[in-house]
Amino acid sequence: MSDINMETENTWCPGCGNFAIEAVTKKGIKKIGRNKTAITAGIGCHAKIIDYVNVNSFYGLHGRPVSLAVGIKLANPELSVLAFSGDGDSLNEGISHLIHAAKRNSDITVVIHQNRNFALTVKQFTASSPKGFVSNSSPEGNVEEPLNTLEVANSAGATFISRSFSGDIEHLQETMEKAVEHKGFSLIEVLQSCPAWYDTNSYYRENSYKMEKVPKNPDKKIREWNYDGEGKIPLGVFKKQEKPTYEEKMARKGKKVSVEEVLKSKI
Repeated sequence: MSDINMETENTWCPGCGNFAIEAVTKKGIKKIGRNKTAITAGIGCHAKIIDYVNVNSFYGLHGRPVSLAVGIKLANPELSVLAFSGDGDSLNEGISHLIHAAKRNSDITVVIHQNRNFALTVKQFTASSPKGFVSNSSPEGNVEEPLNTLEVANSAGATFISRSFSGDIEHLQETMEKAVEHKGFSLIEVLQSCPAWYDTNSYYRENSYKMEKVPKNPDKKIREWNYDGEGKIPLGVFKKQEKPTYEEKMARKGKKVSVEEVLKSKI
């Protein structure tokens, strides 16, 4: 077994976008250092990444990878901590953890494997599945409006928000590196095809475009595509904001500070 690769048999379906996420993650960890990195995952196809990457890791309950990452970062602020989560894992089971981690500005990176269905349990609709989506839990079509992942994170106060596509590995690598380098809560939504239950590969290739720079009005740009199948899909960094992290604020807990210092630090 090499430093970063595990000998575990890979059981992802051929053509799954998870392979691209695994590849860029391994490359990034090699750059940062295995002993300086920790990863978490919940339950779902996304979580198998822990079986394939030889690094400090923690499997959590369904929807809990973000809360685990927050705890690890608090315990050891020197680590680069990445939480891997699926759309069902993060927007259904664990949405409260996602929102609060963004609100606190925890210095972690959340990678959402966005295939828009519960794939491991053979196709049920999630909070981000399109309206009308036919699945085992919505045989006559999903009647709900899909959640916009980036809008949820933005409204909660995330300081770094981005989106990439697993079919463009160079852009994914670049975006992932920016997310990890950001000091504060970082979210990267990785749009990926699920070849078994929801093959969106051609749709994303034909309808996405890369933003040249961070938009001046991230709110407007985030709402440009609302997962309903209409409009072009912007990829890239939507928001990058400097703000004290949760870990920095916790480190100062108990220390006497003046009102002037508090206002100056914007805590």
